[in-house]
Amino acid sequence: MPSEFDLIARHFTRPPRDAARVPLGVGDDCALVAPAAGMQLAISSDMLVEGRHFFAQADPALLGHKCLAVNLSDLAAMGARPLGFTLALALPAADDDWLRAFAGGMLALADAHDCDLIGGDTTRGPLNICITIFGEVPTGQALRRDAARSGDDIWISGTLGDARLALAGYRREIELDAASLQRAGRRMHVPMPRVALGQALRGIAHAAIDISDGLVGDLGHILERSGVGACIDADALPAGPELAAHPSELRRPFALAGGDDYELCFTAPASARESVLAAAAECGTPVTRVGRIDAAPGLRLVDRNGAPLSLQLASFDHFASP
Repeated sequence: MPSEFDLIARHFTRPPRDAARVPLGVGDDCALVAPAAGMQLAISSDMLVEGRHFFAQADPALLGHKCLAVNLSDLAAMGARPLGFTLALALPAADDDWLRAFAGGMLALADAHDCDLIGGDTTRGPLNICITIFGEVPTGQALRRDAARSGDDIWISGTLGDARLALAGYRREIELDAASLQRAGRRMHVPMPRVALGQALRGIAHAAIDISDGLVGDLGHILERSGVGACIDADALPAGPELAAHPSELRRPFALAGGDDYELCFTAPASARESVLAAAAECGTPVTRVGRIDAAPGLRLVDRNGAPLSLQLASFDHFASP
């Protein structure tokens, strides 16, 4: 039976790629991280619990990808460049094959974003994955939730709702054919964090947030922190290709309040529209303008003709949702 330290050495120990940024990684009581001059550290933690954030018996390679992707998405929302991350992992058993696949999925995404695994912990217990990620952003240039201004455009990266559609299919809330469920399921299991776009929006966007619990709730955090309101055209939302085939009665709530999209919602002045589009094109990430920030508090939803919509929507909440 391999020891805890054998597992760490076998699956999670690699030398840092840039000794100037990470002088010391896995193997000591602490890692050492050195942001460049003129940079601030951006730090975020996320926990994924089996049965709450992912299904039991989830594919370990896809799970490894997703657990890091959700943390990279937080850095993207701040406009930060990834530096490194720690992994705290509770395991019901020391399954070498499971760990090999999990580490492979996680570290492949880490390599794609030049982000080192620099430390963490392992223990026995119900499957639980907690990552703390570190990034750097030029001082004063972080995209923050409290910076939206009246008159700003509201933009969305990528598409929304296919992850929620997949969840509905898995739960048998709706019937999806196998091919549609597989395509929608990719958005749920393999989100792609918009790290390059977040960095490209520095100096262009005012406020940003990543959409993890649903647009309505996540945009609401920007509105609350910035002391503003908003109007959203529900029919302008970029529905995912699988969701787009469904009627508006399903498309609107899934795009507005579905979770697990990990796209960016950001605000920018109307005068910056060409700059936003140029930044998005440079990153190869589509963006869609879906509304505006208003001085009057509250979130107003309208259809494509500007008529008000009355929809009962609630984004995911860990203590309010079943």
